[in-house]
Amino acid sequence: MTPPRDTASDQRLAAGLVLIGIGSVQCGSALATTLFDDLGPAGAVLVRTAFAAIVLVAIWRPARRTLDRETVRSIALFGVVLAGMNLCFFLALDRLPLGIAVTLEFTGPLAVALLGSRTRTDVLWALLAALGILLFAPDIGDGLDPVGVAFAFAAAFFWALYILLATRVGRGPAGLGGLSFAMVIAAVVLIPAGLHDGGGELLEPALLAAGLAVALLSSVIPYAAELVALRRLRPSTFGVLLSLEPAVAALIGAIALSQALDGRQLVAILLVVAASAGALRSAPVSAPEV
Repeated sequence: MTPPRDTASDQRLAAGLVLIGIGSVQCGSALATTLFDDLGPAGAVLVRTAFAAIVLVAIWRPARRTLDRETVRSIALFGVVLAGMNLCFFLALDRLPLGIAVTLEFTGPLAVALLGSRTRTDVLWALLAALGILLFAPDIGDGLDPVGVAFAFAAAFFWALYILLATRVGRGPAGLGGLSFAMVIAAVVLIPAGLHDGGGELLEPALLAAGLAVALLSSVIPYAAELVALRRLRPSTFGVLLSLEPAVAALIGAIALSQALDGRQLVAILLVVAASAGALRSAPVSAPEV
């Protein structure tokens, strides 16, 4: 990767691209919820993943000579993890407000950052994040669906694995083409669940068009924006900006989906954002990047 540049204009451009990527992801998630009535969560995630795979493969394909046995094994595992992460998140999104689902899911990259740093300050960040999560506890079963919470934490687990595997695949001989092929594998893995939920509705042109929009907003635009930004930002700065995602999700959920959150829930989200920003800021460069 090209070393990050230090000019102020480059830094501003990169920060703006990261924020565009974050907003795009959450707008895509909000749009995806409108497909749940017709396609179900699994049908919606299948359409999104399939379209994302088509677009990404058209942009990045690995050279055949780079696909040795170990690389193919890593790509296949990465694809399964991608499928699990996206399916669990959409199942959580079907039962929880967008801001809360994203906040709970964000404990995955937060855990990776904390385990990769191990400084005394990280204890503070871990306690701050734990306090934020605990503030959601009284609502579980009384406003927050316990199954949705379980799916959100499952998505967090898969996101942590995603970070570790993305580092391995992205730095491997297949490069970004390996990430594209992993998306294809994820789409194949999701076919049974997607067909079960979506059925014949998966062939409806209007729903397919919405699915394509979700894929562009949730995958293609953010990937492109983040790739350009990472050439200009240090990993720690990128991590801090990315930690704004739960707050942006809560804002978009309130505006686009009328998912207003109470004061305690907003405080919980802000605590997790603060913990994530602190942990990712202090994480060593050698740690796996989000």
